[in-house]
Amino acid sequence: MDETFNISAIDLFCGVGGLSYGLKQSGIEVKAGIDIDKTCEYAYSENCKADFIHESVDNVKGETLNKIFDKKSLRLLAGCAPCQPFSSYTYKSDKKKDNRWQLLYEFSRLIEETNPDFVTMENVPTLLKFQAAPVFNDFVKKLKKNGYHVWYDVVFAPDYGIPQNRRRLVLLGSKHGEISLIPPTHKKEEYLTVKDAIGHLEEIKNGEYLKNDITHKAAKLSELNIKRIKQSKPGGSWKTDWDDELKLACHVSETGKGYGSVYGRMKWDEPSPTMTTFCNGIGNGRFGHPEQDRAITLREAAILQSFPNNYQFAPNNESLVAKHVAKHIGNAVPPRLGEVIGISILKHIDNLNNGKSEKE
Repeated sequence: MDETFNISAIDLFCGVGGLSYGLKQSGIEVKAGIDIDKTCEYAYSENCKADFIHESVDNVKGETLNKIFDKKSLRLLAGCAPCQPFSSYTYKSDKKKDNRWQLLYEFSRLIEETNPDFVTMENVPTLLKFQAAPVFNDFVKKLKKNGYHVWYDVVFAPDYGIPQNRRRLVLLGSKHGEISLIPPTHKKEEYLTVKDAIGHLEEIKNGEYLKNDITHKAAKLSELNIKRIKQSKPGGSWKTDWDDELKLACHVSETGKGYGSVYGRMKWDEPSPTMTTFCNGIGNGRFGHPEQDRAITLREAAILQSFPNNYQFAPNNESLVAKHVAKHIGNAVPPRLGEVIGISILKHIDNLNNGKSEKE
């Protein structure tokens, strides 16, 4: 391979740009992102400085992408297909009723139509459990059939400097030789904690926000939920922390006893729980602030996802829709993981140019 190279990338299912932003941080040029959700456009365009194409991936043609790619560069096709259809619950249902199953096949189609040098995909680890089903197995088989060397594994986010207990499936494919993700950058004793990530932010009260950052706003809790959060201990549970009159009937029942983390507080000295699409509500998980009597803010959730402190999710205070931003943050590829993926691809190319094996 020529020692002089550039990589241009297109990001399918780009959302608000977590993967694109990370790839750019690594030194890869991102030409465009494609997503069906129009509400992602501002954040993607503003932060990633790349074109946002509002379109369903199943309507996109390879010839369109070929016109976007830089003809003088190596090409990377990246993407994180929506993970909801790969949850264990959805998988048990009739997948013919959920056309999102088809999106991974559309990703595969676009790989065939564009023949990029590199491919990367990020998704939920449960996708690995379904290899007997067509979706992931077919994706990998098709890559290998088309000449790609394929690597994939479940990645633990704190191993790469992300302050969040998030596990994700990462896949890398290369036309040019064996490829793999770089080794972990952080040992357990070096994991970034909640305090490392958000301990510097200005204190706010329940229902308040910073005038210069509407994203740092705490959802307003009811009087009953304020009583609950005040009795919640960092890392504890409503099962042991709360007075009986504060407990919910649905959680005390046999089917609800497994949800011990809801209404819980995070711990300062550990990575946070996984950010979800409802990450700013204490009733949806352990999303209570470690000290302040409130739920974490959208800004705090974004930082725990490794977005930079100044990442812009809306152009002004009036246009921010909290439920949209929470969904965008929870669905995002952590930018730091995107950067690690980019670094891994660049290291792979460097090794090839120097005649080294990925295993060395």
